[in-house]
Amino acid sequence: MDLARPLDLTMTISDTLPTFPDSPGPQFIKWSDLKRDGYNLELFFASTHSGTHIDAPYHFDKNGIKVNQIRLEDLVGSAIMIRLEDGRAASPDYLVTKHDICEFEKSLGGRRIGPGMAVIFHTGWQKSHVADADFFLENPGLDRSAARYLASRRVRLVGTDSPSIDAGCDSSFAAHRILAKAGIPIVENLANLERIRSVEFDLIVLPLKLKGASGSPVRALALSR
Repeated sequence: MDLARPLDLTMTISDTLPTFPDSPGPQFIKWSDLKRDGYNLELFFASTHSGTHIDAPYHFDKNGIKVNQIRLEDLVGSAIMIRLEDGRAASPDYLVTKHDICEFEKSLGGRRIGPGMAVIFHTGWQKSHVADADFFLENPGLDRSAARYLASRRVRLVGTDSPSIDAGCDSSFAAHRILAKAGIPIVENLANLERIRSVEFDLIVLPLKLKGASGSPVRALALSR
């Protein structure tokens, strides 16, 4: 990655963007025309969880903060990459465990993930499965032990290149519920993680300031150090 340039970690939103089963796909409706009205303008209709997006804790916790209440300090800052793209995590329904995270910490010389850190999981799922019918149904995700461990470490944000922080086989959405209860926002469908070479980098996640919403599409950027 060019040190002088930010890396875009965002999927492009279009009317062909893959969406969760039974969720509406994005729609762009032409409203004003440059030739007729003097300017171009479109109406945009989409789920607040379209493409690369953030889940506010309110998504799975009735008392959780909503997307417009997420602190800016939690959206901008240091991040650490846990790479699981060696074939394990790109397999259907792979469950990332606390053991996986602890093994990663050992690779750092025993340095533990600390409070206020953003933790990003690179599974390789999006790159190899985004066009597949099972993209939203058999994706990898965190198991309960991993989610609880991250909550105990008081991380500020958890992200993944998978379409959900929960594995496709987990219909209870355990990881979502654990992280939401701990007040930790989640970013899903991150793109281009394979282009980040360093373990640590600076992450910027910019959701729309949608009052009362459970989530928002984001523009996510990585800055190399």
